[in-house]
Amino acid sequence: MNRRDLLIRVGAVGATVGAAWWFRDNVLWRKPDIALLARPEWLPFAERRANVPTVNVRVNGRPVRALIDSGAQYSVIDRDWLKTLGAVETFDMPILAYGVGGQAQIGKGVTLDVAAGGARIDELRTAILDLGLLTSDDSLGTPLILGQDVLGEIILDLDPRHRRIRFLPREAAPPTEVLPVEVHRKGKALRTAVMVEGTKVEAVIDTGSSALLALSRSAAASAGLFDGREQRRGSSLVLGGAMASTLVEVRSLTFADQTYEKAETAVFGDVALPGFPDALIGMEAFVGRRVLLDLGGGRMWASRELDLTVGP
Repeated sequence: MNRRDLLIRVGAVGATVGAAWWFRDNVLWRKPDIALLARPEWLPFAERRANVPTVNVRVNGRPVRALIDSGAQYSVIDRDWLKTLGAVETFDMPILAYGVGGQAQIGKGVTLDVAAGGARIDELRTAILDLGLLTSDDSLGTPLILGQDVLGEIILDLDPRHRRIRFLPREAAPPTEVLPVEVHRKGKALRTAVMVEGTKVEAVIDTGSSALLALSRSAAASAGLFDGREQRRGSSLVLGGAMASTLVEVRSLTFADQTYEKAETAVFGDVALPGFPDALIGMEAFVGRRVLLDLGGGRMWASRELDLTVGP
């Protein structure tokens, strides 16, 4: 698998049909208790071969690797890995989850305590699902996904150049080298407008995707990308397995005041779910840039592509 083609998306995880939204977000999926250091420390990427942020953490005292995924609505633990913790108390209410490939899983939930460096994430309500190839050592080796439920309570400071991240308090002032990026919050995700060969597309900021841009088939068609240009077959990791995708070259793409030319773009099949994104902006867009994400406040900052200075 070409790691530039990697696309990871776990979304639309929620209670069964008929459960109240308030109950889901405030009781079943209540916010975790997060404690940060006075001077938050940098955490190195655990998987050095991939550009998506993975870090070594401890779950209930047990070491494990986690993917930091701003495209995942909720945190997820792999079903088989959870068994290695022994007896744990789970929710009785089932969980319905969809990946970008449209496959569905039904699982349960569990409450976990996570330590990430000096930071603590206690009472984290976590979905129990089959993460498939994501847990493999040949892939990312990540039995744990930390999603929007965690990232909505902190500022995620990304330093892709030095392949590290840190968690900052929501009230922290951004460093001077970054500038605001026009984004808005929809649900729990950050979305922004991307220009694809002159066509405006709304995209989710997705740190779980390694690609520069991934588009649904309908969005790609609207942007005129099926005009006879060369197409290649690709492969993407999704919830519970792998999915075939189509790779096309976008002549020009503008995101966060940066224009990318001749950008390879993954095209995935349309997902017939309300609110499912038509496009994902991934980690390839952040190469050489310092990026801060405040999902809870609907804010984002980024340095210019050529500004490679990273402050303390």
